[in-house]
Amino acid sequence: MSDTPATPPTEPMPGPEPTTKPQQAPAKDPLRGSRTSGFWVAVVGLGVVLLLLIIFIAQNTQTVNVSFFGWDGQAPLAVTLLIATAAGLFLAAVAGSLRILQLRRRVRREKRR
Repeated sequence: MSDTPATPPTEPMPGPEPTTKPQQAPAKDPLRGSRTSGFWVAVVGLGVVLLLLIIFIAQNTQTVNVSFFGWDGQAPLAVTLLIATAAGLFLAAVAGSLRILQLRRRVRREKRR
């Protein structure tokens, strides 16, 4: 047996029960984001990238020798670097797309089980 006194069960106090207000949906924010505002941000961002690209091309006009699979030629440095960047982005997009397709196929297979 323990020496601690037993606590009596607590009962609710008599009287009116507290009223709870139904939760109201938050008011729509008139300044919330929309597709149009997202598009505007994308256009501004693209404009900044384009400006930086123009500066890059203007500063890198010297001609360089380019060799690729037996093809030899000369091209401006900026153009050569931009083509290499575009090729890298293309390869990354292909690899990413293949991975996305692989994951989608796996999810569809799991849903059928």
